Amino acid sequence: MQDIGMAKKDSEATSDSGIEAKAGDANYEYVDIKDLEGVGATIASKIKNAGYADIIALATANPMDVAEVCEIGEPTARKIIAEAREAAKMNFLSGLEFEDKRKAVQRISTGSNALDILLGGGVETQSITECYGEFGSGKSQIAFQLAVNVQLAKEKGGLEGHTIWIDTEGTFRPARIEQLAISKGLDPKEALQNIKIGRAYSSDHQILLVDKIPELINKDPKIKLVVVDSMMALFRAEYVGRGTLADRQQKVNVILHNLQRLADRFNLAIYITNQVMARPDVMFGDPTVAVGGHIIGHVATYRVYLRKGKKGLRVAKLVDSPSLPEGEATFQISADGITDAEEESKRK
Repeated sequence: MQDIGMAKKDSEATSDSGIEAKAGDANYEYVDIKDLEGVGATIASKIKNAGYADIIALATANPMDVAEVCEIGEPTARKIIAEAREAAKMNFLSGLEFEDKRKAVQRISTGSNALDILLGGGVETQSITECYGEFGSGKSQIAFQLAVNVQLAKEKGGLEGHTIWIDTEGTFRPARIEQLAISKGLDPKEALQNIKIGRAYSSDHQILLVDKIPELINKDPKIKLVVVDSMMALFRAEYVGRGTLADRQQKVNVILHNLQRLADRFNLAIYITNQVMARPDVMFGDPTVAVGGHIIGHVATYRVYLRKGKKGLRVAKLVDSPSLPEGEATFQISADGITDAEEESKRK
């Protein structure tokens, strides 16, 4: 188990093999940054040392950020980024071409068939899946299960992949991973080794850990899942009062869009948990709403509201999806992990 919170930046993380760039797009033809027009070895070295490992990273970067960290003029940065976008073929696609590109999307099983069906087959790569609910509703338990299930063979609902886990509340428990790994027939110590954990102590630290993800994927191309548990805890604690709301939402917007770019670039599944609050103006019905406002609502691809049901069951409601209808699924959390409610009943 490696702590990415203490990881040092490795300026040599990028190789000329193009492995990283190809991870997100099988049709991508590798071009090194130094081979772009107007970019020599010196500027290429500055760009790579600043964390832009390949032209995909460069093509999706903000020109002002590149100009600042690379110590080059903004017009030069814009020209270089334009060249990167041209080389990366970031152009319009036909509907059929886009459909073909979507074939690279994969899914990780949650362990519950009912919950998988609700999500269209499991937690999807190239997307952000948000689960929000009150404490004890199962948000972190799903995260633990996904971190184990992603290591399974594809025929068993996994991706034979590894996980990056950003822990903002100190809730990661190695013992739970080992328990779930044994239940799935995996070596518990190896399962832990395949999870890179970063403990975030502030919202700025949380953003820094997200920025380090490409560096980790360069070292471990098997990473297929990123967990942020929870997304808003530190922002909620640090930004108090309406006067700080705009600054908070701006930072949240940045980190969410960075996560989405990583999902697209590396074909990752992004799973985030979120806290809730009660709306005092709601007189009838459930007053529970997710923290983070419209920012999270607009960026998250799938939004799932979790609540406690009867007899220890959990109920998941799909609140938003670009392609799936709203619906609900019931599942059980046991020592063996996430299962369908009826399966747990049969065991008893």
